[in-house]
Amino acid sequence: MRREQTVATDSVAAVSMVCNFALAALKGTVGLLFNSRAMLADAIYSLSEVLSAVANALMNVKWRLYDRHKQPASRPNATQQANLNLPIAVFIAVLILLGALQTIITTMTAIVEGDIHAPDYVAGVVVVAALVIKEVLFQIQYRSASAQSEKERESYAENHRYSLYCSIIVMLGIFGAMTGHALDVPVMLYFDPIAAIIVAFIVAYRAYLMVKRTISGLIATTLVEEDTERFIETVQRVHGIITVEDLRALEHGHYVRVVAKISVNPQITVTEANDIANRAKVLLMHRFSHVNDVSILVLPYDPGYPYKSNQLGANDDMPNLLQ
Repeated sequence: MRREQTVATDSVAAVSMVCNFALAALKGTVGLLFNSRAMLADAIYSLSEVLSAVANALMNVKWRLYDRHKQPASRPNATQQANLNLPIAVFIAVLILLGALQTIITTMTAIVEGDIHAPDYVAGVVVVAALVIKEVLFQIQYRSASAQSEKERESYAENHRYSLYCSIIVMLGIFGAMTGHALDVPVMLYFDPIAAIIVAFIVAYRAYLMVKRTISGLIATTLVEEDTERFIETVQRVHGIITVEDLRALEHGHYVRVVAKISVNPQITVTEANDIANRAKVLLMHRFSHVNDVSILVLPYDPGYPYKSNQLGANDDMPNLLQ
């Protein structure tokens, strides 16, 4: 069921990405043909959403790789994956920032030179239609994300909030300039370029947030990996644990959740195995204050030498680790 939900969410994200790219192309074309600098800025914002989605998809690869059922040694190093994602995020952020700076420079130049024209009514129709389409996409994507995690749902809501602000600003700029042209109020023609500058600053802020989150994630991932080694050493010291088959430290805000697999003597009882797991859990949470949850799966160690085989008789007195 979880795999089906993930595939469905990925499909919705892919459709949303294609639609945002189409909207960006439409807004850019309309902005160029019908004298709307605000529409051009909105096109850059839509393009930044597409690029951000690409970056987020790449960054989520490392977490999905952790969910695959492979041997711990074959899993990719999370820090290495984060280091690989950092230049990608920076490159995309730089592209977004350059687009925003170009919009600001050209718009301010046009204002200084007085080269300001009222947008055509087509720009007003397109901005309203784009707002409706983006709202429909958000509702579909938000409901799809609600089946996955609270974190994804919050991310979609935050992105939609910025998108809604931009759409409202662009709409006010376009209709304000059109109203100024209809009422012969030249000052109102500046509504459109002013809206373009405001949206361009929002786009630049999104680029800054992308880099900031990537760097924060890299630092957090590095710290968690360093902690993982200490967690393994601590668990290995618990009396009765033979080996730590696997241990993962998952970051949840300011806290860490530890998921571990340990092996114990196959000759002990289930109660004894649970006691060993509980001792390991208490030790981790007591020694590391930032660990707020520990989940331990107990597995029997390979019943070969030097442990008793299930086929041996009761008279076999070979000692085990707990004796």
